[in-house]
Amino acid sequence: MTDVAEGMSREGKLGSILSAFGRGRGADDGDEAASGGLLRGLFKRGEKRTENDFSIAFDGVSKYYQTKSKKKWILRDVSFRLPRGRSMAVLGKNGTGKSTMMRLFAGVEPPSQGDITRGVRVSWPLGFSGCFSSAMSARENCTFIARIYNVDIDQVAAFVEDFSELGNYFDMPAKTYSSGMRARLAFGLSMAIDFDCYLIDEITAVGDHRFQEKCREAFAERRKKSDVIMISHHEATIKAYCDVAAVLNNGRMHFYEDIDEAMRVYGEL
Repeated sequence: MTDVAEGMSREGKLGSILSAFGRGRGADDGDEAASGGLLRGLFKRGEKRTENDFSIAFDGVSKYYQTKSKKKWILRDVSFRLPRGRSMAVLGKNGTGKSTMMRLFAGVEPPSQGDITRGVRVSWPLGFSGCFSSAMSARENCTFIARIYNVDIDQVAAFVEDFSELGNYFDMPAKTYSSGMRARLAFGLSMAIDFDCYLIDEITAVGDHRFQEKCREAFAERRKKSDVIMISHHEATIKAYCDVAAVLNNGRMHFYEDIDEAMRVYGEL
């Protein structure tokens, strides 16, 4: 175990969600006494890193929220690097900050201190409906997102139109969609762009049984060449997608290369 520790325009809002980088301020050196080497790719602050040999790197990252009486700490001086080819589960009890971690991974929210670097193209959380504007149609959302990621607009729109099965609604504002239609659009958009690392917050499929199978098949194809960072409480799902794990507790992240050991520690919290 290693212990390291509606004012904006509709396009402006999307851009802030999809293209944020989450850079933060520097942090003071913390205690490195517990540093080991079980998770290959962990680095000490200031170490030279080879470009693009990692998915995400945290360097002295802390995150807190200021309450009326004190700071609520989510992370305290955490440093790690997730190498390419490794998929990580993040485990923790409710209220420990897993959703905050997902926002940090995605770049939607900046750290309070330290730096977060993405060495590859990282997705927004899989099936996250906040990745598109409800004022725009599905086709318009596809166009905007394709431009952000510099991919072929027509290919993205054609894929999503076929995958989401929205029919005539594809050219109507997303605010007219049911929750199920929005979920299908969101998942289709997630699959339309080839990300190097996918973020998953519990959801791996949406819709009815038939559409869920369609989602799983599409994601299985993406997984052949992509890594995953997943938040989940389900052991079988974690073992199916991940080969390393981090347990979040009291602002610290404890890393494990043995999923069974990570699940045991998580169960004892």
